[in-house]
Amino acid sequence: MADAQESWSEEDSALYRQLASIAVPDREEQIATLLVLLPFGRDERFHVVELGSGQGLLAEALLRAYPNATLTALDGSPSMLEETRQHVEEFGERARVAAFDLASPDWLGELDGADVVWASLSIHHLDGPGKQALFREAATRTGERSVFLVADVVEPPNAVAASLFADVYDQIAERQSHAQTGGREAYQAFLDEEWNCYRSPDPVDIPSPLSDQLTWLREAGYAVAGSFWQHAGHAIYGGYQSLDAEQAGARLSFAEALSFAHAVTAALDAPPPEPQE
Repeated sequence: MADAQESWSEEDSALYRQLASIAVPDREEQIATLLVLLPFGRDERFHVVELGSGQGLLAEALLRAYPNATLTALDGSPSMLEETRQHVEEFGERARVAAFDLASPDWLGELDGADVVWASLSIHHLDGPGKQALFREAATRTGERSVFLVADVVEPPNAVAASLFADVYDQIAERQSHAQTGGREAYQAFLDEEWNCYRSPDPVDIPSPLSDQLTWLREAGYAVAGSFWQHAGHAIYGGYQSLDAEQAGARLSFAEALSFAHAVTAALDAPPPEPQE
């Protein structure tokens, strides 16, 4: 697999935790979208491998929404792994948390037999050949009903789109700052840290065009590849092994998925209790 550039540090993890509630566009909606895209019923048994578990919010939402699902959550940041453990420890043996290096082939055995592979804000650290190799490995190693879902930033198709992505991303961050904190301070931190990758590109980020990635998913062997959600240069997209991916039994509605997403994010974003006098 092609190398990812040297990128994430524990300082980056700390900064991400500080900014995530405003810097991830419509975070609850993204979590809910990933949950309802799974081709499994509420009570089915299936296994998910998560590439870049981050704060563990998606992991917890998955395990709450699908009571028979199991999860292997992988991340390269020790502090993120610890935070994920805190979010999934109540689920016991249904969840396993482990360290990995996305650019290394050493972890690829984790994909063997998985039903779902998903990656949130992680594979943009792989270059184009690296993404292609990852898609091929996942398609080869996973089951007949499997799906590969990605929530990530994508490369704008031209300068006009890049300018639009940058402007809309700023607007979203400012809106979410006011909604989360009642003011502009968090948004100012977003600006000061130059977090908007479309306004201040970082050489360690290597997003690829969405159209290319859908082509790579099909070439890897996924029967269906599509884009399911987009906003400000952030997209949810992926591939299904089966042309007729359907849930068996009761399916998770989007309204239900939003309630699970809200529960995990609200607990994280809640202000600390006032000190007792």
